[in-house]
Amino acid sequence: MTDSHTPAVVVPELTLNNGVTIPQLGFGVFQVPPEETRVAVAQALAAGYRHIDTAAAYRNEAGVGAAIAESGIAREELFITTKLRNGEQGSPRAAFEASRKALGLDWIDLYLIHWPVPSQGLYTQAWKEIESLYAQGLVRAIGVSNFLPDHLDTLLEASTVVPAVNQIEAHPSFHQGELADKSRSHGIAVEAYSPLGQGKDLDHPVITELAAEYGATPAQIVLAWHLGLGNIVIPKTVSPARMSENLAAAAITLSEDALKRISALEAGERIGADPAVAAFTQM
Repeated sequence: MTDSHTPAVVVPELTLNNGVTIPQLGFGVFQVPPEETRVAVAQALAAGYRHIDTAAAYRNEAGVGAAIAESGIAREELFITTKLRNGEQGSPRAAFEASRKALGLDWIDLYLIHWPVPSQGLYTQAWKEIESLYAQGLVRAIGVSNFLPDHLDTLLEASTVVPAVNQIEAHPSFHQGELADKSRSHGIAVEAYSPLGQGKDLDHPVITELAAEYGATPAQIVLAWHLGLGNIVIPKTVSPARMSENLAAAAITLSEDALKRISALEAGERIGADPAVAAFTQM
């Protein structure tokens, strides 16, 4: 018999390059309005999610924190990620503390530089300060997001701590295989955002055929593909039914042939901004 706080679905965990474990399937809150975040995260936690991904730029960290505080779930059972806002790369310690305060947490599990913003030329400097936060034990793992190979090379040359994670846009029609391989070659785990391609990949015949074959939904097939590749994945939804549907993908193991068929859908179709030129320092 399990208590009310025990997830019904067993989500696999990955061990990061510093020994910290991370649930491979999490819940993202990108574009969840601040006033809806508390309820959405509470529903996700009730569904069984234990990994929540937010960011200062999403302006909903307080809602995430409120849901955590009200959940009754032990802090040690949760894995919470947030990210450094682009416009605060010059003051990452203050930004980190603001995020920690908004979340109401003593520590953060994973802190990421949200975008490299190469036009600012600040990300290596920001990383050094984030390394200091890590050394102090205020964050259990540190990483980056949207870093392309040249950004990784520049950072690695200047770093003491190798990033634990590179969170990137990845879905069947744009899974950035070379960047993923580059990241993994340095022991950096790949985390996929927009993992379902904002729904545009779900109607592809390969996906629908596999869904019928496995008795699953197209979304579950795509999420199972990510898990099969070794990606960490953070789908977003505010529908409790979809939350449970997505989480159930953790129970699906695709064949090597199925993984290859989905990977062959790569079409270079980026949805989000290009990290090589993206600035939006107002974030």
